Amino acid sequence: MTFSARNFLIAATAAIGIAVPMMTAAPAAAETKLKMVLNWKYQGPQGWFFLAQDRGYFKAAGIDITMDQGNGSGAPIPLVASGTYGVGFGDINALIQFAATKPKEAPIAVYVMYNQPPFTIAVRADSAIKTPKDLVGKKLGGAAGDGALKLFPAFCDIAKIDCSKIEVTNMQPNLREQMLMNKQVDGVFGYVNTIRFSAKLMGVSDKDIRYIKYGDYGMDLYSNAIIVSKKLTEEHPEVVKGLIAAINHGLKDALKDPDAAIAAVVKREPLIKASVEKERFEATLHDEMNSPEIAKIGLGNVDKARLKKSIDILVKANKLPRTPAVDEIYTDKFMPPVADLPKKLF
Repeated sequence: MTFSARNFLIAATAAIGIAVPMMTAAPAAAETKLKMVLNWKYQGPQGWFFLAQDRGYFKAAGIDITMDQGNGSGAPIPLVASGTYGVGFGDINALIQFAATKPKEAPIAVYVMYNQPPFTIAVRADSAIKTPKDLVGKKLGGAAGDGALKLFPAFCDIAKIDCSKIEVTNMQPNLREQMLMNKQVDGVFGYVNTIRFSAKLMGVSDKDIRYIKYGDYGMDLYSNAIIVSKKLTEEHPEVVKGLIAAINHGLKDALKDPDAAIAAVVKREPLIKASVEKERFEATLHDEMNSPEIAKIGLGNVDKARLKKSIDILVKANKLPRTPAVDEIYTDKFMPPVADLPKKLF
């Protein structure tokens, strides 16, 4: 390879969030460097990613992966679209909205992990807010990249409430539960188990918080998925296939040994409380990943008719300029065989 050709290869791959090492006499031993942004801070439900890394599954696939903390499930989408990261763990609904406005830049989901809608507005149990209509005239807060906040216009449409009569303020993610319990806001956006266990770490009991869950009002949506750039799928399909195989392997290991998964998180964030993170891990499996459909199609796959309905809900509610096709949002071409996918979580 000439000097100019080598430079061209490095420049081209850098543009899609990966880096290829300089060629040596033994190129088969080289690894593809890949940056991944997570949906949130290091917590129990991310243990399967770290277990896959610690047990060498990414390395076996020829991938040298770096995983960074995130700031909300909607935040990874533009980061992957821009090439800042090659892969993200983020909300497929935020991806749908991005694809409706910027189809050429939009990334694509290749493995959907959260197949139940976790989106919620949490309020204090002692408040008068019990249904969506009680939110009118109130003040809600959420992180700018939060998936539930991004879906709020669609929720307002389905719940038949006027969003314009509800004040929404942005807040730092780490202040969410504190601001709710200190009555600085009337409610906060987020994922049920993220809020629940973050509050528990503050000494807040489950009985002190009430949840208005989007899924209870007809928003039967998929949620977090492994999302990559379309450029990466086209130019390095073997990297995407290896990435998904490694994550799937790590997830299966985590299901067999949750304590090992939590230990992998503690290794990266020693200050977390392992017992609470194990509870969060188990609650995520029950509440966010246990759709009955996985018994047939396996975790990671989607029911395309259900995904199409989700797309239609978001396009209508948010008055999006176009309706993305299902194949723009999700592809199964990099998935392991269905026989290799988890079909039972506990």
